[in-house]
Amino acid sequence: MKLTGKIQQILSLLVCILLVLAVSIRRDGKILGNDVKKKQQTAAKAEGDTLRTLDDGTMIVNTTYLGKDIIGYGGTVPLEITVKDGKVLGVKALKNSETPEFFEEASQLLKKWDGKTLEEAQNLKVDAVSGATFSSKAIVGNVQRGVQFAAKNSEKPSLWSKVDLSAKAIAGLVVVLMAALLPLFIKNRRYRLVQQVLNVGVLGFWCGSFLNYTSIISYFSNGMNVLALLVPVIMLITAFVYPLFGKKSHYCTHVCPFGSLQELASKCVGYKVKMSADTVKRLDLFRQILWAVLMICLLTGVWFDWIDYEPFSAFIVTTASWVVIAIAVVFVALSTIVMRPYCRFVCPTGTLFKYSQKVWK
Repeated sequence: MKLTGKIQQILSLLVCILLVLAVSIRRDGKILGNDVKKKQQTAAKAEGDTLRTLDDGTMIVNTTYLGKDIIGYGGTVPLEITVKDGKVLGVKALKNSETPEFFEEASQLLKKWDGKTLEEAQNLKVDAVSGATFSSKAIVGNVQRGVQFAAKNSEKPSLWSKVDLSAKAIAGLVVVLMAALLPLFIKNRRYRLVQQVLNVGVLGFWCGSFLNYTSIISYFSNGMNVLALLVPVIMLITAFVYPLFGKKSHYCTHVCPFGSLQELASKCVGYKVKMSADTVKRLDLFRQILWAVLMICLLTGVWFDWIDYEPFSAFIVTTASWVVIAIAVVFVALSTIVMRPYCRFVCPTGTLFKYSQKVWK
């Protein structure tokens, strides 16, 4: 690629990053966890606001500051933990940006610590709720920080303690690394089929890991704990960094679970609808216009909720809304006769990736 083309591509990436930053500020008033609408609190004041002690000795711990680096599905998940006589009386969720369906499932964990001593609460092992893994882990992480603070445990968790070493997390990391690296060297249909099955089964249905507007805006608003979010970090690299080195659309083509599911579905039916070049151009224009309209909705705050209707979250079947599942099913069914219809003619997230790697002629 000529130098001018490379510069244009970098500028396109920067413009898209600025657009997402603008949306993050518009929705959450934050960039990478930093409040940009209000004067920043000093660390001392923030820590002072973390603990309230009532006249009867009851301690109320607010984890907004303690857990500011713990990200759920849509953002931070601050909690209020009430402690008296060394025991946890209750855990209450504070305002957050999680998708309501996911958080409702995960919130059943809030009573797990009731009646536990601070020592028991710190040592309690709580499994994530199936279908709401990210929200569950955020709740568990916030409770752990809160009870540690209440017990005046000054020891900070080690860097490696933030790494998820569960079978699910390790499997997801292996599969996403395969998707990110092996297609650079292996051009084989049989391998591609295996990788697509792994993308759908492991990254999609098992781990619930994918990129969409909800997750991307959350990362820009709240920042990322890289060690705790290794799979999304690798996905972001394939989506935004790979194209700078000539690997355009690598995420959409080789990593995205929903793209893989559509391509697998297309193998089930031999017949394919024949579309003229003009029809394809019109549908592609529709995708671009749709993206522009949806971005305006985000930037103006008119309709933020459309990001909850991207079909990717249908992989988390137990908590996805029926509308999202219906949209996903329709496009998977349509992909049996039209190759990757959602990717090619609708996907707002994919369109963002395309514009971020655009070389303008």
